Order: sequence, then C-alpha cells, then structure tokens
Amino acid sequence: MCYKCYNSAMTKQVSLTTQNRLIISGLLLSTFLIVAIAVFAIFNIQKKLNEGYQNFGQIVSKALAIECTELAESAPHDKMQETLKKHANTIVDSHSDIVFIEFRNAEGKLLYKTNNSEITNPKVPNIIVNSPMLTSNGITVGSVTVGLSGSIITQISTTTRASLLFVFAVAWIVFAFVILVNTYLITRELRILHNGVQKISTGEFGYKIQDKDVSAEVKELFNAFNQMSNKLHIYEEQNIEQLTLERNKLEAVLMSIANGVVVCDNNDNVVLTNNHAHKLLELDEKQPLNIKIQNYVDTEGNYCFKDKIEEFKDTPLEVMANKPLEFTIQVDKRVIKSIISPMFTRNKDYVGYIIVLIDMTKEAEIDAMRSTFISNVSHELRTPVTVLRSYIDTLYNYGNEFDYDTQKEFIGTINQEIIRLNGMVNDILDFSRMEANAQMEKSLNSIYEVVDNCTNQVQALTKERNLKISVTKEDGIPEFMFNYAGIERALTNLLSNAIKYSPDNGEIKVNLTKTGNNAEITVTDQGCGIAPENQKKIFDRFFRVENNIHTIKGTGLGLHLVKQTVEKYHNGKVFVQSDIGKGSTFGIVLPIQVLENAESVNV
Repeated sequence: MCYKCYNSAMTKQVSLTTQNRLIISGLLLSTFLIVAIAVFAIFNIQKKLNEGYQNFGQIVSKALAIECTELAESAPHDKMQETLKKHANTIVDSHSDIVFIEFRNAEGKLLYKTNNSEITNPKVPNIIVNSPMLTSNGITVGSVTVGLSGSIITQISTTTRASLLFVFAVAWIVFAFVILVNTYLITRELRILHNGVQKISTGEFGYKIQDKDVSAEVKELFNAFNQMSNKLHIYEEQNIEQLTLERNKLEAVLMSIANGVVVCDNNDNVVLTNNHAHKLLELDEKQPLNIKIQNYVDTEGNYCFKDKIEEFKDTPLEVMANKPLEFTIQVDKRVIKSIISPMFTRNKDYVGYIIVLIDMTKEAEIDAMRSTFISNVSHELRTPVTVLRSYIDTLYNYGNEFDYDTQKEFIGTINQEIIRLNGMVNDILDFSRMEANAQMEKSLNSIYEVVDNCTNQVQALTKERNLKISVTKEDGIPEFMFNYAGIERALTNLLSNAIKYSPDNGEIKVNLTKTGNNAEITVTDQGCGIAPENQKKIFDRFFRVENNIHTIKGTGLGLHLVKQTVEKYHNGKVFVQSDIGKGSTFGIVLPIQVLENAESVNV
C-alpha cells in the first residue's frame, strides 16, 4: 500500500465525526457532573452523621456527669462509685456502638473505666466525647469520657452511598440517552446538509433538501441552501451552453494547431494535450492525463523534460514571463523545439505552464543540406575554373607546339567545363530568383524547339563517354504558353543528370508526347537508379543522394529548380520512376494553354 493510501486509511480510522465528538463530549460532561454531585452529597451526609453521633456522645457524657455530681453530693463515696459502675456498664452493654466510659477525678486520676465486651474483636473508638463534672457551685470535681466506634455511621454511609450511586447511575443513563437522542437529531440534520453539499459539488445543481421534522433554526438554514441551489441551477442553465461552446472552441483550436501543445498545472500534472503533441512525442493517443510531466515521456531517453522543468522552476516567474525557456529535444530522428511559458490568471496568480512543441526536423535538414550545398558549390565552382585556367594557360603559352587535333581536344574540354560552370551559375541564379519571388514571363513557344535545342547543347557532353541520345517526338503538339528559358533549363538539368549517371556507351531516351491536354517530356537513362526512400526527397533543395553508387558531385539544386519551374511557374507536374541498377525516368508534364497575350507569374 502506498503512503498516501495508508495515511488516508489511518486518518479515517482515528478521525471523529461531529456526531462522535458531540456524544463523547456530552457523556464526559454528564459523568463529571454526576460524580461531582454524588461525592458532594456523600460528603455532606457523612458530615451530618458524624455531627449527630458526636451530639449523642455528648448527651451521654453530660448525663453521666450530672448523675455523678448529684450522687457525690447526696450519697456516700462507696455507694456512689457502685451506682456509677452499674450505670456505665448498663449503658455500654445496651448500646453496641459505645466502646467505653471512664470517670476521672479533679486531678485527672482514673476512677473507673468500663471494659470492652468484645474481647476477641475489640472495637476501636473513633469518636471520643468528654464532659466535666460540675457542682452546684461550679466547681469541677472530675470528668466523664465516652468513646464511640461510629460503626452505625459507617453502615449508614455505605447504604447511603450505594443508594446515591444507584440513583446517580440511573440519572446518568437517562442523561446519556437524552444526549444520544439529541446528538442524533442534530447530526441527522448535519448529514442531510452534508449530503446536499455533496450533490452540489458533483454538479447536481438544483438539488433541494427536505425540511421535515427539523428545528426552526435548521429549517432556515435548509431554506437558504435550497435558494442557493436553485440559483446555481439557473446559472448553470444560462451559462453551461456558453461555457461548453467556449471550451469546445478552445479544444478545437488546440487540436488544429500545427504545433504540439502540453498544458501542466502548478504541480507538474499534465491537464491537456493536443493530437500533434502525441504525434511528435510518439505517445499513445490514450495517454492518461493528470500524471507528472516528468513521467509523460521516457525520462531516461534523449528527450527528457525533467532537467528542463527543474530549470524552469528555478528561474523567477517574472523572468520566464518575459523570456520563455527554449530548448531542443530529439525524438528518434525528429528535432523538436520546445518552449516553456508560465500561465497566469487575470489576477496574476500562477496556475501552471504550457509547453509548445515545434517540429524543426525539416528546417534542421535544410540547414544541414544548405551547409553541404555551400561546401559543394565552393568545390564545384573551383574545379571548372581551375580546369579552364589550366587549359587556357597551356594553349596561350604552348599552343603553337600542339597539332590541330590536340588544340581541338583542349578547346572541347574547355567548352565542356564552360557548359558545366554555366549550368551551376544558372542553377544558383535561378534559385536566388525563386527565393526572391521573381517573375517568370510566359509566351507562345514551340516545345519541339526546346527539346531540339537542349539535346544539341548536351551533345558535347556525350562524346567523351560515347553516349547516345535518341529523341522521339509525337506530332500534333501546338505552340502554347510557357517560359522558354525556364523549361529549357529544366530539361537541360534532366539531360545533364542522365549523362552524369549513365554508364559509358549507354543510351539516353528522350520522348515528347501529348497526353490529353498536356505535353509530356520524359528522359530515361540506364544509370544506377534511385532507392524508393529517396525518390520523394530528390526534388528537395540541397538534397543529394551520396553513397557508394551515387558518387558524382553536384549542387543539389538542379532537380529542385526543375520541380519549382514546372509546378509553381507552369502548374505542371514532375515525376520520377526508378529501379536500383536499371536506370531512372524523369518526366515533365506541362498543360497546353494557348493564349493570345503573354502573362507573368509571381513565385
């Protein structure tokens, strides 16, 4: 069992309800009062009995003292002594609670003391009363002392105590019963009110408490509760539809956002996510909410949020409000930019934070390819320039020493490098124009002329490797609107690529056909082919397939410019069909639009 569950269970066991507290308090108070009253009553009864019994002893001692004085004045000493002994013994024998009676003269000398009749179990005097013997002239001639055991007092006290305890026990039981009944009635009303509050808390607005058999004060409280519940019900009916609409709008907006959104409360619990966040973080769509963000993703992986959340918490909220925390995480091959920003209420109370996830994979790939492009272009531009400089320098200084064929070969090489250099420069210029949204003018042109010019331009590149270019042209394609230079460069790029990747003594096929209301140009080579996973990427800018098969350098812009020119400038289509080891076919599909006036297109 977890600590929280255990603590909760223990709290339930030891916690006292209001009813229990009232009952225990009432019983303790009643017990204290009853015990106090009983002790006070017993103490007073015992006190009164002691006083009464002492008065009894005083009466006996005074009577004997008077009798002794009278006998001393009227009778002889011997007769007086015998009479007192007889009277004293008679009194002791007749009254079991009198322990002894003794007589003393004026000097305190013991004249006579009765014997305790219960020799085996002698009584102990607890009350001793002394009375002087006074003559008619007021002269003290002796004293009489009476000793009382007080057993009667003890018996009476015991009986009285038992009676009182019985009476008070009955009273305590009755009092406790009354307390229990009253407590039950009070707590019953509280339970009714508590049940009503629970109903309201669960959203059951409009719930009413029945006020039968309750006190006037509680009835007023119930009426106030019912009025509140009714107002809440009215408010719910008036506002729930609007709140639902607003919430649905919010959820719709979040779900439609292209970026991932994860909302957390101030305890790091995830309270809301959108579909794109699940996709970016590769989470199950049924990923539960109300769990810690630190446990929402693989905390041991490369995309751990734990450290960043701690950094966010360690930074003052005022700083984060002005400058959110930004960092980058990786999920497999995805590069995700994450932004953490705090959330506040209208009263500037901190309630949590929001994490925005932005897929930067494409941008990261483009940046990497751009760096590669710059490096490749720098190398590719230097290479033909170096070759041109070398050949031109040789011809300039030593041209007279070479025969005609050698000079022609040098000039042919120079021409090839110029064509190559011109192509790269044109690619860079075209890319720059496209990035700057330059205009491309269309005019009425012949697609046959474009195909012928392009195949003638690249003939010089085919001789060195003994490549053959075969052209097939379908009749019946009229002149239509397109940008001549743009389509020419696009087709030249396709032919140059075919020449680059074709084996020696190979054949390149160029087909021009009419398909519906479109003109279609295909260039087929016998090269190494393109893997299926790369066929969709080869038209991306800066992308190049470089492996043990594709080893030819380039800018990575050619096919991208072809796609941009055909699809964005001319509303056409570019496609590729390729098999590894069998070659590739690149196609351009242009809509045939015959217009009277030229038009310009912004890209």
